Parts: sequence; structure tokens; C-alpha cells
Amino acid sequence: MFKEQLLQWSQQFDDVVWLDSNNYEQNYSNYDAVLAVDAFTSIKTDYTQAFEHLKEYQAITNDWIFGYLTYDLKNAVENLISQNFDGLEFPDMYFFQPKKLFFFKGNTIEMQYLKLVDDEFEEDLKAIQHYQQVQRNNVPNEIKIKLRIHKDAYFEKVNNMLAHIHRGDLYEANFCQEFYAENTSINPLETYLKLNCISNPPFATFLKCHDNYLLSASPERYLKKQETTIISQPIKGTAKRSSNKKEDEQLKHDLLTNTKERSENIMIVDLVRNDLSKTAIKGTVVVEELCKIYTFDQVHQMISTVTSQVETTTHPVDIIKSTFPMGSMTGAPKISAMKIIEALEETKRGLYSGAVGYFSPSGNFDFNVVIRSILYNKTKKYVSYSVGSAITAKSDPLTEYEECLVKAKAMRQVLED
Repeated sequence: MFKEQLLQWSQQFDDVVWLDSNNYEQNYSNYDAVLAVDAFTSIKTDYTQAFEHLKEYQAITNDWIFGYLTYDLKNAVENLISQNFDGLEFPDMYFFQPKKLFFFKGNTIEMQYLKLVDDEFEEDLKAIQHYQQVQRNNVPNEIKIKLRIHKDAYFEKVNNMLAHIHRGDLYEANFCQEFYAENTSINPLETYLKLNCISNPPFATFLKCHDNYLLSASPERYLKKQETTIISQPIKGTAKRSSNKKEDEQLKHDLLTNTKERSENIMIVDLVRNDLSKTAIKGTVVVEELCKIYTFDQVHQMISTVTSQVETTTHPVDIIKSTFPMGSMTGAPKISAMKIIEALEETKRGLYSGAVGYFSPSGNFDFNVVIRSILYNKTKKYVSYSVGSAITAKSDPLTEYEECLVKAKAMRQVLED
């Protein structure tokens, strides 16, 4: 209940990042949850020299900074473009240095204030405890969800992608489609809490940047740095859940033994290994887990864990730049996949497929992958969520379409129920 009171209290600020592991026992997170609010300083920029600006900002603040990297920062890494329709219009990159931080670990809460004023600590605690638990039944239920790509067009685009694969242009690509609603207002916090309640993912996020909101139930880590250890956990392979225990176990087993799903995962593991090798000490890139099945409330997922070691002198922003965007959201070969994705998709991905997280004062960091997420521009009254699947030589367009609907289920349920 205190978490919800704290989140309600946080809504008064223009800058909010809430990261919650939902006590996920197999998570690598340093904290059960973190709240950062109220920008002391911030940086907001387009993709042009974005990583250089971030490196400079991180050095100047030498403090905790929280924020996001959109997928379109790919254009800062390679000679690529993003020209598709953008209904959300989020800045390409945004970070802020918070005045107030709350760290949850077990039964303890650590509060850090950048510049403490008089009795601010005590006054904030009293104000937080004033709030009641959030009611989840106030989320509007008259939202009309539209498809950016209709079923027949989706089949045509997947077949186009398959033609590229058979011609040898690429081996695998993550092809995404947008679901959206226009002229729509939602209560962001209530919507997030409802989404988190039915999903309970290890990388849940509520982000507010003025009138732009991210409500995320992400199960996927992009990248973590803990001292000199780098951890990446790509997801490839999805199966629905069943309320019947025996059937659910069979679905889990079928995913584990599915040759197509395993090949998807292994190809991305190879891509992630290559990305990590760019900054790794030679011989330190290791696949800790290969095609392990993790079970979440909505789906079973096939996840691999890849680690590496870096020199203490390697800049944390350079590690992110050399691996961005996450391989599971692009394809292999990476650059070719991103070019073909741009040509076939109808929507600029923006924050979807990007990453949200933080840098610590010592240069450690932790970022998720923005999937299973609702994005909302309050001013434009535009609500969006996107889903995708990996297209390989063995892909069947109908099966891929059905996988997208499984992934979209939680977001649609939250917005329409």
C-alpha cells in the first residue's frame, strides 16, 4: 500500500521514474523498487550526437540519473533513418538528476534527497501517508483501439520479410505493429497499476516526462553493469499461459522444445555476444543461460543470459552505445535488419523497443527493454502500444500474427475492460 501511496504522491512532479521488480525471485536487480522524482537538472535531445551528450551529462552530474533511450537512437550509432509516422512525439532521449530518491529493499526504504530543506523529510512522509490506495476500476473503458496494420497487410509485409530472408538479406528480424487510440484520455497511474497487477513483470516501469507517459510491464532486461560485469538477457520465444496446470506445463514444454523458437533465441544470443565483445576483455563473453523458460503471469518466455567483463576504464555510455538497440528488437545481421524493419513497418517505434533505467554515481547502470507497454501523450490525447515477433525462414504469417495478439492481450485488457 505504501508503494501506491508513494506513486500517487509522485504525480505532482513533472519528472518521475518508478522501477519495480515485483519481488521477482530470479531477478538480478539491486533493489526491489526505485522511485526517482523532481528534476534538479535534465537533458532532452534528439538522436544527433545523443550518446556524446549523455556521456557529457553523466560526467557533469556525477550522480544518479534516470531516463530513457528511444529505439531511434539507432540513427546516432549507424547511418540509419526514422521516417515513419509518429503519433506520440516523445523526445529521442531524456534523462534527469532527481532531487528525491526512494530505494526499496526487503522491508526497508532508503530515502536520498539531493538538497534537504528544513523538515522536508518528515513533511513528505506525512503527505505520502495521506493518500489512499488507488482504485483500479476508474480506468476509462470506452477506448476504441485501432490497428495501424490490418491483418491482410500484415501477412503481405511478413511475406515480404520472408522474401528478404530467402534472398539472403538477413536471417531474422523483429517485425512490429502498432495498436492505437486517438482523442483519448486515460488515468496513467491507474492504468499502470492495473497493467502491473495482471502482469507482475520483473522490469515494470512508470515513467512521466511532463505530458509523456510510459506504463510498462516489461519482462526483459536490456543491459546491466555491476562494477566490471555486464549482463544482457534477450527474450525470443513466447507461449501463452493456461489456467489448466497440466495444459500449462505442456505449453511450457512445447516452447522449450520448439526448434523455430530456439533458433530465434540462439541467433539473437549470437548477436548479443558479438555486441558485448566490442567492449569486453578478450575471452570473457559467456552464455550463462541458453533458452531457459521463465514463466510470467501472462506468458511463458524463452530467455538467455549473456555476460562479459570490461575494464574499469571503459565508459558506461560507450558500453550502451556499442550494443544499442537491443538485439532481440532488431534482428541479424543487425544493420540490415533495421533497414528492412524501417521500410516495412508503418510507425516510428520511438520509446517502444528502446530502454528505461538509470546510471548510479559510480557508473553502474540497469536498463530494461520497453516492450509490453502503453505509451501516452496526454496533450495529443494519443494512446499507443506496439507488439512484434521474430520473423525467420520458418515463420508462418498467421502464427506470427497470433503471437502478436498474445503479447498484446494485457495492454488491450487494461485499456478496454
